[in-house]
Amino acid sequence: MNFKEPLISATLIKRYKRFLADVILANEEEITVHCANPGAMHGLNEPGIKVWLSKSDNPKRKLAYSWELAEIDIHGKKALVGINTMHPNKLAYEAIEADKVPELRGYEEIKREVPYGKNSRIDILLSNNGQQFCYVEVKNVHLLREQGLAEFPDSVTKRGAKHLEELSDMVADGHRAVMFYIIQRDDANRFAIAADNDPVYFETFNKARKNGVEMIAYDCSLSTSAIILANKIDLLAS
Repeated sequence: MNFKEPLISATLIKRYKRFLADVILANEEEITVHCANPGAMHGLNEPGIKVWLSKSDNPKRKLAYSWELAEIDIHGKKALVGINTMHPNKLAYEAIEADKVPELRGYEEIKREVPYGKNSRIDILLSNNGQQFCYVEVKNVHLLREQGLAEFPDSVTKRGAKHLEELSDMVADGHRAVMFYIIQRDDANRFAIAADNDPVYFETFNKARKNGVEMIAYDCSLSTSAIILANKIDLLAS
């Protein structure tokens, strides 16, 4: 996924009301930007960190700038972390379409946002001539509290637990179902469910896994010009 234009650097003043952040641009102008992330963003919204913004050319947008990346210092190394939760669906779609996800190869049709379950829409639906359906739900991951260990979720997600239950229902109906965790950072080599952040999600995850829902995780290669799905990451037993 390429950004339309190279991202613009800024310094974070504060994030508030979940979807807003105040930043200072390089020319010292203070602006408010959109933060497309409903999570807690632990370690990614500290005042003073360097952030990277995209600018929309849509004149109807109330906020022209969107917060895309956080640049943080973790364990003595600089790391770029994608914070925009709107991107993982596109990242997954592009990678599957380009045949770069071995677990999801062999399907002739790929669709996005198809109604299913209990008033939900599946992120990606794969099939062969309208048969052999594979339901793929995509989740954004950016939490890293222990070196090399990416975790999800970073806060309570009732919606996330609902999606796991609906994927289990698809398996019970004879279909294939996959939960696809996309880690928008490149400094993780393991992935786990953060039971302390959401015990219900942790329990639902384990039930879904036993029910036959497949769980896969990939990290990303990030720069100020593009985010690209990269490597498969091992899931720790939960």
